[in-house]
Parts: sequence; structure tokens; C-alpha cells
Amino acid sequence: MSIKDAVHNAYSKWMEGTGPDRDVVISSRVRLARNLNNYPFPHFMTKDQAAEVIHAVRTAVSQKEVAEQTGRLEFIDLSELTPIERQILVEKHVVSPQHVSDPANRALVLADDESVSIMVNEEDHLRIQCLLPGFQPEETWHLANRIDDLIEKTLDYSFCEKRGYLTSCPTNVGTGLRVSVMLHLPCLVMTKQVGKIINAMSQVGLAVRGYYGEGTEAYGNLFQVSNQVTMGQTEEEIVKNLLAVTKQIIAQERTARENILKNNRHTLEDRVYRAFGTMSYARMISSGEALNNISNLRLGIELGILNNLTYNQINELIVLTRPAFLMKKAGRSLDPEERDSLRAEVIREKLLKAKAN
Repeated sequence: MSIKDAVHNAYSKWMEGTGPDRDVVISSRVRLARNLNNYPFPHFMTKDQAAEVIHAVRTAVSQKEVAEQTGRLEFIDLSELTPIERQILVEKHVVSPQHVSDPANRALVLADDESVSIMVNEEDHLRIQCLLPGFQPEETWHLANRIDDLIEKTLDYSFCEKRGYLTSCPTNVGTGLRVSVMLHLPCLVMTKQVGKIINAMSQVGLAVRGYYGEGTEAYGNLFQVSNQVTMGQTEEEIVKNLLAVTKQIIAQERTARENILKNNRHTLEDRVYRAFGTMSYARMISSGEALNNISNLRLGIELGILNNLTYNQINELIVLTRPAFLMKKAGRSLDPEERDSLRAEVIREKLLKAKAN
């Protein structure tokens, strides 16, 4: 699937609904920040220097060994995409909002299934990202490392024996590694335990953010947990710390679900079926309301209340109902009321197909 196809198709590999602990963990992501020797950081580069970095990365990822690890990779200049197409890539978690905010002298490398993407000239020269479904931080990390090692055979990274990989932001110096998981924690939110857990995570070097990362809210009971520290720990230690803490959160969410199901089953079923009714018949629905109802539908799947929906369908709905994807579908800019109307229509169609199957 080409990048042009990717902005027409809501599906990405992380939406498969497969992988370990899929009832709580939606996806696992690893991102490596790398810079090239003898070039300023992107914010200080000239246009010619930025073009040289893009050419160097294009050459590196075109090597046969890289393709053997990732499958077909496509390289595209971000300025070749429309603003809506660039925003769709953000909504699908392929790129960061910062990367598309100013597309000049920036590029993207993308695998067919979107499990691998490389942002070129974002905050750093390269941001190598791997994204897999379910709870697979170790597998995702190993994939990112293999790609990184292969690219480094061609590129000369900026590296210091004392400090590690040198990056534009001091918080990324060292390993340059950010590992994160996307968690669905509806019952910890319902029982008001999630605030305590978030505070505890900050004490062990982990950050908790909303669905679209730093500065975003946790709509739909979706929380992104990632490491805060990249220096002073090995990559293995960073991954193991996230693994250990996430396993505890998974256990706590499952316990909360069991307790609510045991003591308040009718209330829980009412919550799920009301969400299903709203999504099946609403004529207008906001983005926030859609995410919250999607959360309830997902909970219904997780607890066996809804049997005619799949994780794949629910995960895909998250992207299908986002503003840029709706405008792409409409083929024009939409005001908020038009978006809410089209969003409701898209949801009804999706649920109708699910019921038919």
C-alpha cells in the first residue's frame, strides 16, 4: 500500500486487535531518535543541508537488507501531500503533529502495513518508529533495533561515548529510545483508581499522556504510557521497566472489570448497550462523544457482552471518525456540524455491516 493509499484507508497494522493482552493493550510503539554527524539539528539547517539529509536517508533505506526486514518501503516528500492527507497520517499515528506542522524539507518513509515509519527532519534527522498491535514492546524494540543497525551501516550517526546518541532535545540524549504502550483502562477510570496509578507511574520514570501523546487528553479511556528517561539506563532496562509496570496495570484493570461485572453487571451492560444504541442510530455525534462510546463498545467486546463486533472494527472506527479522515471522505472542508453529521453516518454504516456479518 502506497502512502497515497494510506491516506484513503483507515486501516493500519496496529489496529488488528491481535497480540498478547489485547483486551487492555491496543498497541506497542518504539521510537528511536537519531542524528547525522556534521549536520546541525533540523531547526538550524539550511534548505540545502536538509536536502542532503533527505538524500542520505533515502539512500540508506533503499538498501536491500533494509527491505528484507521491513518489506517494501516508500519514500515521500511531505510537501507532496495535502494538509488533510498529512493530518490523516497523524490520526493514524504514522507521524507526529510536529512533523507535519511545516512540511518543507521534511520526508517520510513508510512500510506497506504502516508498522514501520521513519520521520525525516522532524525534531531530529531521523525518528525511526515501529508500531505493533497488542502488548509487544520487546518485539517492537527488536524490530526497531534491527532497522536502526542496518541504516547505520550507511549513515554516520552523531554519537558520544560518554553521553550516547546526541539529540535535539536533551531529554532524548543517551539511548534516544522512547517505548510506549496504548492502554484501554475504562474500569480503572470508573472506579477512580486511574489518578493514583498515574501518580505512581511518574515515580518510576514513566509518563502518561492522552491518545495523541503529549498535551492531549485521555478521551475514550485511552492512555499512552512511555518512559521519561533515555539517559543513564540501557535500552534493556528501559523496556523491562515499562514491561513490569504495564503488567501490573493490566492486572489492576482486569480486577476492576471483574469486580464491576460481579457487583454491577446490569449497570455495566446498560452502559455498553446505550453506547451501541447511540452509535447505531445517532444522526450527529461529536469527536469526543464518539471516542467515549467507542470505549464502551470495546469494553463490551472485552467482557463478552457484545459478540458481533471485533477489536479490528472498533480500532478502525477510532481513525474513521477523526476530523481529517472525514474531510478526506467528503472531498472538502467541513464545518463542525457537517463533521458531526458525517461522523454519525460513518459509524452507522460500520455498525450495520458488523451486524450483517
